[in-house]
Amino acid sequence: MSSQDAHLTRDFIGYGPTPPDPKWPNGARLALNIGIAYEEGGELSVPDGAKSSEIGLTDGAPTGFGGRDLAAESMFEYGSRVGIWRVLRMLRERKFTSTFYACALALERNPLVCAAIKEGDFDVCAHGWQWELHHGLTEEEERDRIRRTVASITKTIGVRPAGWLCRYGPGLNTRRLVVEEGGFTYDSDSYNDDLPFWVKVLGKQHLVVPYGLINNDVKFIRGSLATGEDFYTYLRDAFDILYGEGATHPKMMSVGIHMRLVGQAGRARGLEKFLDHVAAHKDVWVCRRIDVAQHWIKTHPAPQWG
Repeated sequence: MSSQDAHLTRDFIGYGPTPPDPKWPNGARLALNIGIAYEEGGELSVPDGAKSSEIGLTDGAPTGFGGRDLAAESMFEYGSRVGIWRVLRMLRERKFTSTFYACALALERNPLVCAAIKEGDFDVCAHGWQWELHHGLTEEEERDRIRRTVASITKTIGVRPAGWLCRYGPGLNTRRLVVEEGGFTYDSDSYNDDLPFWVKVLGKQHLVVPYGLINNDVKFIRGSLATGEDFYTYLRDAFDILYGEGATHPKMMSVGIHMRLVGQAGRARGLEKFLDHVAAHKDVWVCRRIDVAQHWIKTHPAPQWG
């Protein structure tokens, strides 16, 4: 492995049994980040040049016919036409903030959502140019996608995206290219911890704020969850464990939601119950992802490597 790819070396130890005290603001026992995966209009589609429609994370049954799938297209559209507004209303009513994991092309196609992001002071973590798998791209293709994504989101939102998160997971070149591009405060292309951590990439100090597919509504499509009550129960139990641990070892909880999934009325009821459960607890910091990153940089600055 070359020195520029040393960050790919696996770490099975991490913080071990004595993780650092994150010292969350106001002594919070838990930092909760709710991530809105905004992909509708950024999925691979025939009108955009793909050979077949994207059917990932939709409620349709794979037909196998290929080509343009109008049913799948309309399921994505539900997220941007209806689901997003239902979820934003729930957050607004409870005065909760969120992070948008946004595909650049999806934002370009919905100026109303861009306006809502600005009005609500949400932060944007770049989720690619399109909703595509980065580990299938060449290095030059991926470098181009990152640059296009940054330029596009900066134009539509008016602020450069502070973070990066690939669909599913990064490729071997992703983190190096993100650092090479510069301007990112963090990336979330890791699932291995409940707290941020530093890695050395291209000789620079780079912050990773881990994400998770555990507290995530993708489980509706993958068969683990059937009802909104299932979703609520799972999120509540995860929250309660982490909140309890927070008495001595505060952690971070990431919740990922998709507007075409949890934005559906029956599933949204589970999200609503979870938000009320959170609101009933003191000492919880409901925050944006950039807030976590900036707090960590200030409280646990990067180590000085030789």
